[in-house]
Amino acid sequence: MGHNLLVLEGDGIGPEIVAEAVKVIDRLCSHHGFQASVEYGLIGGAGIDSVGSPLPEETLECARLSDAILLGAVGGIEWDGLERHLRPEQGLLRIRTSLDLFANLRPAILYPSLTDTSTLKPEVVSGLDILIVRELTGGIYFGHPRGISELDDGEKQGFNTLTYRESEIERIARVAVDIASKRSAKLCSVDKANVLEVSELWRGKVTEVCDAIGGVSLNHMLVDNAAMQMIREPRQFDVIVTDNMFGDILSDVAAMLTGSIGMLPSASLNSRNQGMYEPVHGSAPDMAGKGIANPIATILSVAMMLRYSLEEPDLADKVEAAVQRVLDDGARTADLGGSMSTAAMGDAIVGQL
Repeated sequence: MGHNLLVLEGDGIGPEIVAEAVKVIDRLCSHHGFQASVEYGLIGGAGIDSVGSPLPEETLECARLSDAILLGAVGGIEWDGLERHLRPEQGLLRIRTSLDLFANLRPAILYPSLTDTSTLKPEVVSGLDILIVRELTGGIYFGHPRGISELDDGEKQGFNTLTYRESEIERIARVAVDIASKRSAKLCSVDKANVLEVSELWRGKVTEVCDAIGGVSLNHMLVDNAAMQMIREPRQFDVIVTDNMFGDILSDVAAMLTGSIGMLPSASLNSRNQGMYEPVHGSAPDMAGKGIANPIATILSVAMMLRYSLEEPDLADKVEAAVQRVLDDGARTADLGGSMSTAAMGDAIVGQL
């Protein structure tokens, strides 16, 4: 029985990079015994322009019935003037919460042939392989009350609420411990426990989960120190678990250690390992339609899909190996200092498969 995949091209460079990832899926079906049916849906600005919603109900229903979702990117300046609840990004937030995609996995791997693309010295970043486990459906991005109000003196104030329940912390901690146990058995939990009561709860609960499960060495680090250490000595980290906002920031820091944000995939999983897979980078509207975007992050997101949601680890290995061989052969898009087009990079990877 084949897998049911939902493809959401989205906005900006989304359709271009997703097209190359679909080429990879097609090659796996035609040459490697992979069985999958692919359905397309609207999200973000594409949904707004078509039916007036950043997440059409038809898309959400297809998402619920799918085994995994491949997303390009959402957003663009043409929708910035809309009310907040109608903007493209709200479609992304809603699909995450509707499917309870609470565990966001963001690997930052520096391929040996790309060591010179990082802004850090080779001896600092060579062999880098970090996985950030970010809690995705709680924290300050989703807390209430929130808004902008006017004070008695007429001055405006903005406010957002940072909250976490023990159950939310426990489930993301369990995911992180499970992943760490399959790697180097090292886990770093990042918080701001010296200032925030929420972080005190976070630190205590993560410690409790690690003690209960065992087999993993845990250390805690304040987020400001973690950002500094990620630049100073990034290879000290293996698996990092942290909250929604800190994970958002630290994963972008980790992205630049690898030389290009165009290289980094991500997975967002629920408790059933149903997942949405997307590149870490955004819609890059200034690059849209030019055929210069790097599709590797999206293609590596397919590899993560195969590994985490579809239980096809051998095929995931094949995709990752194909990417490595193409890079070793010198293939480079503009973000990596080369001139290869989006389609040419996709074709090269497909060729290796």
